Amino acid sequence: MICNLCRSNAAASFETTDNKIYWSCTFCGCKYLDKSFFIDLQEEEKRYLEHNNDVKDKEYRKFLSKLSHPLKEKIHHGCDGLDFGCGTGPALADMLIEEGFKVSLYDPFFYPEKDVLSKQYDFITCTETAEHFHDPFKEFNTLNDLLKPGGWLGVMTCFLTSDEMFENWYYRRDPTHVTFYCEKTFQVIASQRNWKCEIKSKDVVFMQKNHD
Repeated sequence: MICNLCRSNAAASFETTDNKIYWSCTFCGCKYLDKSFFIDLQEEEKRYLEHNNDVKDKEYRKFLSKLSHPLKEKIHHGCDGLDFGCGTGPALADMLIEEGFKVSLYDPFFYPEKDVLSKQYDFITCTETAEHFHDPFKEFNTLNDLLKPGGWLGVMTCFLTSDEMFENWYYRRDPTHVTFYCEKTFQVIASQRNWKCEIKSKDVVFMQKNHD
Protein backbone atom coordinates (compact mmCIF):
# COMPACT_ATOMS: atom_id res chain seq x y z
CA MET A 1 0.00 0.00 0.00
CA ILE A 2 1.30 3.48 -0.89
CA CYS A 3 1.50 5.72 2.18
CA ASN A 4 -0.71 8.83 2.14
CA LEU A 5 2.02 10.87 3.78
CA CYS A 6 5.42 9.83 2.44
CA ARG A 7 4.39 7.92 -0.72
CA SER A 8 6.61 5.00 0.23
CA ASN A 9 5.39 1.48 -0.44
CA ALA A 10 5.44 0.73 3.28
CA ALA A 11 1.84 1.11 4.48
CA ALA A 12 -0.12 -1.82 5.80
CA SER A 13 -3.44 -2.36 7.50
CA PHE A 14 -2.92 -1.32 11.11
CA GLU A 15 -6.10 -1.71 13.05
CA THR A 16 -9.81 -1.93 12.59
CA THR A 17 -11.62 -0.33 15.50
CA ASP A 18 -15.02 1.32 15.82
CA ASN A 19 -15.73 -0.40 12.50
CA LYS A 20 -13.10 1.82 10.86
CA ILE A 21 -9.98 0.84 8.96
CA TYR A 22 -6.63 2.52 9.58
CA TRP A 23 -3.25 2.22 7.85
CA SER A 24 0.23 2.41 9.31
CA CYS A 25 3.48 3.24 7.53
CA THR A 26 6.62 1.50 8.72
CA PHE A 27 8.80 4.09 6.95
CA CYS A 28 7.43 7.38 8.33
CA GLY A 29 5.49 6.09 11.33
CA CYS A 30 2.21 7.81 10.52
CA LYS A 31 -1.25 6.31 10.97
CA TYR A 32 -4.19 7.36 8.85
CA LEU A 33 -7.83 6.60 8.34
CA ASP A 34 -8.89 4.80 5.19
CA LYS A 35 -10.45 7.37 2.86
CA SER A 36 -13.67 5.37 2.59
CA PHE A 37 -14.41 6.52 6.16
CA PHE A 38 -13.89 10.25 5.59
CA ILE A 39 -17.00 12.25 6.47
CA ASP A 40 -18.43 14.52 3.77
CA LEU A 41 -17.47 18.19 3.58
CA GLN A 42 -20.81 19.40 4.94
CA GLU A 43 -20.46 17.25 8.05
CA GLU A 44 -16.83 18.29 8.39
CA GLU A 45 -17.72 21.98 8.36
CA LYS A 46 -20.53 21.37 10.85
CA ARG A 47 -18.05 19.74 13.20
CA TYR A 48 -15.65 22.70 12.96
CA LEU A 49 -18.46 25.12 13.75
CA GLU A 50 -18.90 23.30 17.06
CA HIS A 51 -15.38 24.31 18.12
CA ASN A 52 -15.25 27.16 20.59
CA ASN A 53 -12.16 28.92 19.26
CA ASP A 54 -12.71 32.41 20.66
CA VAL A 55 -9.93 34.70 19.43
CA LYS A 56 -9.65 36.39 22.84
CA ASP A 57 -10.05 33.28 25.01
CA LYS A 58 -7.13 33.34 27.47
CA GLU A 59 -6.80 29.58 27.81
CA TYR A 60 -6.87 29.07 24.05
CA ARG A 61 -4.21 31.73 23.57
CA LYS A 62 -2.09 30.11 26.30
CA PHE A 63 -2.38 26.80 24.45
CA LEU A 64 -1.30 28.41 21.16
CA SER A 65 1.62 30.15 22.87
CA LYS A 66 3.41 26.77 22.90
CA LEU A 67 4.01 27.48 19.23
CA SER A 68 4.00 31.28 19.11
CA HIS A 69 6.70 31.81 21.74
CA PRO A 70 9.41 29.69 20.06
CA LEU A 71 8.32 30.93 16.64
CA LYS A 72 9.02 34.54 17.63
CA GLU A 73 12.61 33.55 18.38
CA LYS A 74 13.03 32.52 14.73
CA ILE A 75 11.41 35.48 12.94
CA HIS A 76 11.60 39.25 13.19
CA HIS A 77 9.23 42.19 12.94
CA GLY A 78 8.23 42.85 9.37
CA CYS A 79 8.12 39.15 8.52
CA ASP A 80 5.14 38.14 6.42
CA GLY A 81 3.28 35.05 7.64
CA LEU A 82 0.33 32.82 6.81
CA ASP A 83 -1.96 31.07 9.28
CA PHE A 84 -2.80 27.96 7.25
CA GLY A 85 -6.00 26.24 8.39
CA CYS A 86 -6.83 29.02 10.83
CA GLY A 87 -10.39 27.84 11.48
CA THR A 88 -13.30 29.97 12.67
CA GLY A 89 -11.26 31.87 15.27
CA PRO A 90 -7.75 32.78 14.08
CA ALA A 91 -6.40 33.47 17.55
CA LEU A 92 -2.78 32.69 16.72
CA ALA A 93 -2.78 35.21 13.87
CA ASP A 94 -4.33 37.76 16.24
CA MET A 95 -1.58 37.12 18.78
CA LEU A 96 1.18 37.53 16.21
CA ILE A 97 -0.37 40.65 14.68
CA GLU A 98 -0.47 42.20 18.15
CA GLU A 99 3.29 41.51 18.34
CA GLY A 100 3.91 43.41 15.12
CA PHE A 101 3.94 40.63 12.55
CA LYS A 102 1.95 40.61 9.33
CA VAL A 103 -0.26 37.51 9.03
CA SER A 104 -2.64 36.43 6.25
CA LEU A 105 -5.37 33.86 6.80
CA TYR A 106 -6.31 30.75 4.88
CA ASP A 107 -8.85 28.07 5.69
CA PRO A 108 -10.69 26.00 3.05
CA PHE A 109 -13.97 26.40 4.93
CA PHE A 110 -13.86 29.79 6.65
CA TYR A 111 -11.18 31.89 4.90
CA PRO A 112 -11.10 30.31 1.42
CA GLU A 113 -9.59 33.24 -0.48
CA LYS A 114 -7.13 31.54 -2.84
CA ASP A 115 -5.21 34.75 -3.59
CA VAL A 116 -3.24 34.29 -0.35
CA LEU A 117 -1.91 31.04 -1.84
CA SER A 118 -0.34 32.86 -4.79
CA LYS A 119 2.65 34.29 -2.88
CA GLN A 120 5.38 33.08 -0.54
CA TYR A 121 5.81 33.75 3.15
CA ASP A 122 8.59 34.12 5.71
CA PHE A 123 6.70 31.83 8.07
CA ILE A 124 3.62 29.63 8.09
CA THR A 125 1.71 28.39 11.12
CA CYS A 126 -0.36 25.23 11.02
CA THR A 127 -1.94 24.62 14.43
CA GLU A 128 -4.38 21.79 15.06
CA THR A 129 -4.72 21.46 11.28
CA ALA A 130 -2.37 18.76 9.98
CA GLU A 131 -4.47 15.99 11.54
CA HIS A 132 -7.28 17.03 9.16
CA PHE A 133 -5.16 16.62 6.00
CA HIS A 134 -6.80 14.09 3.65
CA ASP A 135 -3.70 14.04 1.43
CA PRO A 136 -0.81 15.10 3.66
CA PHE A 137 1.88 14.51 1.02
CA LYS A 138 0.15 17.02 -1.25
CA GLU A 139 -0.53 19.47 1.59
CA PHE A 140 3.08 19.56 2.76
CA ASN A 141 4.21 20.09 -0.83
CA THR A 142 1.80 23.04 -0.97
CA LEU A 143 3.29 24.41 2.24
CA ASN A 144 6.77 24.00 0.76
CA ASP A 145 5.72 26.04 -2.27
CA LEU A 146 4.28 28.74 0.00
CA LEU A 147 7.47 29.14 2.03
CA LYS A 148 10.25 31.47 1.01
CA PRO A 149 13.77 29.98 1.06
CA GLY A 150 14.85 30.04 4.70
CA GLY A 151 11.24 30.34 5.86
CA TRP A 152 9.84 28.49 8.87
CA LEU A 153 6.82 26.21 9.12
CA GLY A 154 5.45 25.72 12.64
CA VAL A 155 3.13 22.76 13.17
CA MET A 156 1.15 21.87 16.28
CA THR A 157 -0.68 18.55 16.40
CA CYS A 158 -1.00 15.86 19.07
CA PHE A 159 1.81 13.36 18.59
CA LEU A 160 1.07 9.64 18.71
CA THR A 161 3.61 8.32 21.21
CA SER A 162 2.79 4.58 21.08
CA ASP A 163 0.74 2.23 18.95
CA GLU A 164 -0.84 0.77 22.07
CA MET A 165 -2.60 4.04 22.88
CA PHE A 166 -4.21 4.37 19.47
CA GLU A 167 -7.48 2.49 19.97
CA ASN A 168 -8.58 4.48 23.03
CA TRP A 169 -6.85 7.74 22.09
CA TYR A 170 -9.22 10.72 22.35
CA TYR A 171 -7.54 12.40 19.38
CA ARG A 172 -8.47 9.53 17.09
CA ARG A 173 -12.14 9.75 18.03
CA ASP A 174 -12.72 13.13 16.40
CA PRO A 175 -14.31 12.22 13.03
CA THR A 176 -12.41 15.04 11.29
CA HIS A 177 -9.01 13.74 12.47
CA VAL A 178 -7.72 11.44 9.75
CA THR A 179 -3.89 11.63 9.85
CA PHE A 180 -1.76 11.03 12.93
CA TYR A 181 1.91 11.87 13.35
CA CYS A 182 4.83 10.90 15.54
CA GLU A 183 8.25 12.56 15.77
CA LYS A 184 9.65 10.24 13.11
CA THR A 185 6.90 11.32 10.71
CA PHE A 186 8.03 14.92 10.78
CA GLN A 187 11.65 13.93 10.33
CA VAL A 188 10.62 12.11 7.14
CA ILE A 189 8.45 15.03 5.97
CA ALA A 190 11.43 17.34 6.40
CA SER A 191 13.96 14.98 4.83
CA GLN A 192 11.85 14.49 1.70
CA ARG A 193 11.74 18.26 1.12
CA ASN A 194 15.28 19.04 2.24
CA TRP A 195 13.99 20.93 5.28
CA LYS A 196 15.62 21.31 8.66
CA CYS A 197 13.49 19.67 11.39
CA GLU A 198 13.37 20.76 15.01
CA ILE A 199 11.06 19.04 17.51
CA LYS A 200 10.61 21.89 19.97
CA SER A 201 8.43 20.05 22.47
CA LYS A 202 5.78 17.38 22.48
CA ASP A 203 3.19 18.25 19.82
CA VAL A 204 5.21 21.19 18.42
CA VAL A 205 7.61 20.97 15.49
CA PHE A 206 9.40 23.59 13.39
CA MET A 207 10.73 22.93 9.91
CA GLN A 208 12.86 25.34 7.91
CA LYS A 209 13.01 25.43 4.13
CA ASN A 210 16.49 25.24 2.66
CA HIS A 211 17.97 28.58 1.62
CA ASP A 212 19.03 27.27 -1.80
